[in-house]
Amino acid sequence: MTKTIFITGTSSGLGKGTAILFARRGWNVIATMRDPSKETELNTIPGIQVLALDVTDAAQVNETIASLLRTTPVDVVVNNAGYGLGGPFEGATEEQLQRQIDTNLMGVFRVTQAFIAHFRNRKSGVFITITSIGGHVAFPIFAPYHATKWALEGWSESLWYELSRFGIQVKTVAPGGIRSDFGGRSLTLTSHPAYDELMEGAEKVMRAPKRLANYASPEAIAEVIYTAATDGKPQLRYIAGKGAKMMYRIRNLFGYRFSMKQVNKMFFS
Repeated sequence: MTKTIFITGTSSGLGKGTAILFARRGWNVIATMRDPSKETELNTIPGIQVLALDVTDAAQVNETIASLLRTTPVDVVVNNAGYGLGGPFEGATEEQLQRQIDTNLMGVFRVTQAFIAHFRNRKSGVFITITSIGGHVAFPIFAPYHATKWALEGWSESLWYELSRFGIQVKTVAPGGIRSDFGGRSLTLTSHPAYDELMEGAEKVMRAPKRLANYASPEAIAEVIYTAATDGKPQLRYIAGKGAKMMYRIRNLFGYRFSMKQVNKMFFS
């Protein structure tokens, strides 16, 4: 029987790449995004159904998923929709902070909660939440973003215990840098004059050619998501991408103090 995957945030980058990969491998794909009227590629690929979904709209999330499940059993849910807030924390507005939490954290909670009963009744299902290496290692100027990603890692680990007894798998995929438009359309920067020098230095570090060359393609990370969705293992975490694996290994082998010294050297030496 053909399996079905539900993916949030598929208008570009990793979400779109994941939708295309699963469709090409014979899956039914429910690809969601805030405004499907702008989509010109996914809706031309056999096996992909594009739906409108804003994960910050609780009513729409519940109504859309309930309507879908009346006719379409779902096997895998990928929580991918996200928003990045960068810049000095002191300069962040209440609205920016609320949007960061509402999209990256509450959005994942809403979508997951709407599917749990469906998976529990079927005694199977896989939740895959896209976190980040930024959920294991922190960098300057991304404090609110890191807060949401670290929160998702802890939430996922706790939920793993709760749902495994029902045959439901809970997994996270934590990429490093991805060659996508996350740094453009999906990123908002705060500002504060006291941090101008820090921001200039951070931008040089983040945009260094050597660093950008190590960024993974959306297709490479989508392969990791496919593995997580199909390997049947009770594995919680999948670290994705060469750079992310290196940072994760350093953190775990040498501890957080050494890791922080390395980050401090990277940004402030």
